[in-house]
Amino acid sequence: MIKIGIDPGVTGAIAVLDKDNRLLKLLDMPTMQNGKRRQVNPYELSKMMSHIEDTNMIDMVYLETVASRPGQGVASTFSFGVSFGIIQGVLAGVGLPVTMVTPRTWKKRAKLIGYDKDLARTIAQRLYPQAALGRKMDIGRADALLIARFGGE
Repeated sequence: MIKIGIDPGVTGAIAVLDKDNRLLKLLDMPTMQNGKRRQVNPYELSKMMSHIEDTNMIDMVYLETVASRPGQGVASTFSFGVSFGIIQGVLAGVGLPVTMVTPRTWKKRAKLIGYDKDLARTIAQRLYPQAALGRKMDIGRADALLIARFGGE
C-alpha cells in the first residue's frame, strides 16, 4: 500500500511513500500563472495524481489543513484558499481517499512542536537522505514527506 502526504499551496509538494515509509516520489506542486499570482495548476495536478502509482494501491492521502494566519494579507489568504480548494477538488475527482491532518497533529508526531520551522527539513534529510532537500526553499518538500510519514500514525 502507498500513502501520500501533501503540503498545499504554490510552494508545497507531494510525497509518495510505500507501506514501509520508503520514498517512492517527491514532487513539487505544479503551478501556473493566474494574473499577478501563481496558483496550483489543476490540470497538471490531476495528471500527476492519476499517474503517481496504481490508484488502487493508494491507501490514503494526508492533506495538511490550512487556515489564515495572523498578519497574512487578504489577497494571499484568498489565493492560498483557492489552491487548497483546487487540491481537494482534484483529489476527489481522481477518487483518492483523503484524511485532513492539522499541522499540529503531524508536527507533534514528528516531535517538531516548539522548534524552528527549518528543523522539519533537517529531520526529513535524516530520514530520506536521497531526497532533494538541500535548499532552504525545500521546506514544502520536507513538510510533505513528514505529513506522509506521520499524518496517519
